[in-house]
Amino acid sequence: MNAQHIIPDSISEEIHKALAYYPELQETSIEFRFKENIKKSTMQARPTFDSFFRSRKNRSYVVLISETFKIADKKFLTTNIPSDVLVGWIGHELGHIIDYTNRSKLNLLWFGVKYVMSDNHIVEAERAADTYAVQHNMEDYILKTKDFILNNAEIHEAYKLRIKKYYLSPEEIMDIIDKRNTAAKETEAIVQ
Repeated sequence: MNAQHIIPDSISEEIHKALAYYPELQETSIEFRFKENIKKSTMQARPTFDSFFRSRKNRSYVVLISETFKIADKKFLTTNIPSDVLVGWIGHELGHIIDYTNRSKLNLLWFGVKYVMSDNHIVEAERAADTYAVQHNMEDYILKTKDFILNNAEIHEAYKLRIKKYYLSPEEIMDIIDKRNTAAKETEAIVQ
């Protein structure tokens, strides 16, 4: 275990799997913490308040994980979500952290203001996190997470609509994969 990462034992395996796709976060201070309830969300990544004014490389982050996940009108423990789905969710949140590490203090502050004030900015931010996860080769997990939500009859329709509105669709994910693979082939051809 990396001393920079604080990880609950109950989901340690899933967090380590997701972190393996983000080697650039190995030395980044990230605490994964359960929270009783997160409004409109299952997980939420953000810089810690006390590190906000530090340089980018010295920032710390927290990934809040809701203890429960509401399906229809029943609450289930988040730790009971299928392992691959949980890896995908965590991978998405790590995509947010990658995004935050690329932002200056002022840019990050403005990002937060826009996130709270603008529905369009939420779409932009969530799609960016999905994109970072897919660019880090996590598409299998991201697609399993989307499938779990969108094709689960027990999940409330309002939550499905939120996912469709704010996040990449499976088709858009496949498009990113195709572009990534094409770019890799072109790079390989240039090297040879």
